[in-house]
Order: sequence, then C-alpha cells, then structure tokens
Amino acid sequence: MKMKKSYIVWGIVILLVLIIGLWLKSGYNNMVTMNEGVSAQWKQVEVAYQARMDKTKNLLEIVKGAANFEKSTLQAVVEARSKATSIQIDADNLTPEKLAEFQKAQASFGSSLGRLMAIAENYPQLKAVESFRDFQAQYEGMENRIAVERRKFNEVVQTYNTYIRRFPNNMLSGMFGFEKKAYFEAEKGAEKAPQVKF
Repeated sequence: MKMKKSYIVWGIVILLVLIIGLWLKSGYNNMVTMNEGVSAQWKQVEVAYQARMDKTKNLLEIVKGAANFEKSTLQAVVEARSKATSIQIDADNLTPEKLAEFQKAQASFGSSLGRLMAIAENYPQLKAVESFRDFQAQYEGMENRIAVERRKFNEVVQTYNTYIRRFPNNMLSGMFGFEKKAYFEAEKGAEKAPQVKF
C-alpha cells in the first residue's frame, strides 16, 4: 500500500515538473518571438526613415542647382539630415531616452525639410524642374510610410510589453531579462492645432 502511494506521489511530482517545464518553454519562446517581432518592426521603421534620407540627398542636389535659392534653408536641411543619420539605435536597447533622441533628430529633419518644400514654392525655376516635381509627389508618400511603420511598431511593442508584464509571464520576463520597450510618442505641442493667419 505504501509503495502504491509513493508511485502516486512521484507521478504527481513528475506531472507538475512537466507542466511547469512546458509553461517555462512556452512562455520563454513566446517572449523571444515577440522580442524578435519588435526588432523586425524597428528595422522597418529605420528603412522608412532611410528612404527619406536617400531621397533627400537627391533633392538637395536638385535644389543646389537652382539659382538664388535660400542658402540658410538648404544648410539647415543638410545639418538636420547629418544629425538624423548619425543617431543609430540597437533594436535590443530601445530605451525611452534613446528613442526620444532618435525621434527628436528625425522631427528636426522633417521640420527643416518641410520648410524647404514650403520655401521652394516661391522659386518658379525650381518648381519647373521635373525631378523636383517628382520629389514633391514622393514626399507625401514617404511621410505616410514613416507614419504607418511607426504605428505598426507601437502596436508590436504594445503586444510585447503587455505579454511580458502580465502574470505569470512577468516572473519569467524578470528571470530571463526581457524588459519593457519604448514607444514612439507624439512631439511636444502636437496636440495644439497650428494657427493659420492671412
């Protein structure tokens, strides 16, 4: 009788160990998969920003060729582009501070590029250049792609962050070093509508 009870106890212990082992394996593998999803989506964000950088390089050459164009505006775009391309973030180390620095540099570049596009409207010889008109058409598409990739990135990060913070996964994430990832956030002042004055 005692022998039968010890078999039952050992059977229960082995069953519990198997259940815990399967839970550990499943939870860990899910965290790895989601973490890789965040990294992959971050690469898509970088690709969208890089496409804008590459296209802008061509635009700058076109604008340089336009006579009497405002040199200070052109220089501001060149400097902002240089700063934006110098900031690199490792997908495994997406801290809020690093993401904010990246976002600030990209926003500065986008702002200077927007000013360049607005000022260019006053230069008929530039507007007549076919490659500049092509760039204007592509510019909106590039900005839309960046917005889409950023939105997808935030969705993937939200799924990952939720998964690693929910019980009992929070115990595993702490044990294996899976940390919360940062989100893209709206720029300061974005909640205020711009004033249009005539």
